[in-house]
Amino acid sequence: MGRTQAQQQDSLIRRMIDNQKTARSPLGWRGFFADTLALVVFFTCTGIINERFIAGMDWAEVLDARLIGAPLMVLTARPYGMWRDFVLRIAGQPRGLRLLFWDGAALLVFQVPIYIAIIVLGGAEGAEITRGALGVSVMMLVLGRPYGMFLEWVRARMGVTGRGQAPMSLGG
Repeated sequence: MGRTQAQQQDSLIRRMIDNQKTARSPLGWRGFFADTLALVVFFTCTGIINERFIAGMDWAEVLDARLIGAPLMVLTARPYGMWRDFVLRIAGQPRGLRLLFWDGAALLVFQVPIYIAIIVLGGAEGAEITRGALGVSVMMLVLGRPYGMFLEWVRARMGVTGRGQAPMSLGG
């Protein structure tokens, strides 16, 4: 015996409510904390590598840049997570090579200007700024997808819904 349309709608609404109870929207505090933790951990490590070994900054300048960068990362992590979700959503939830491109492009456009400000405030001058900007640009393109995967992994561990999904989506 078939289910009525009202029963099907009721079942769908119950599934949506149950899903919302178990999955957290990236817009809440968990989303803020997950995005911040992911960005600070990932880019503190990669920033040190770029500043010391590619830009040629000395260790004191690297330390200054990281101390300046940490609060900026806290301030920009959540906006970047939302920016990335937006970019991937307008790109049509890409997969494969398209996802590799869009993750890299989102990171490059958002983070490079912030990074340049960090190393300038950290004491970089002239050629150091140029090398740092070029180095970090290449790094953003290369690290865009690995960071995207790390961000999604951290969000999942913290019970935050996946990239670009609406809080009430059935996919969670």
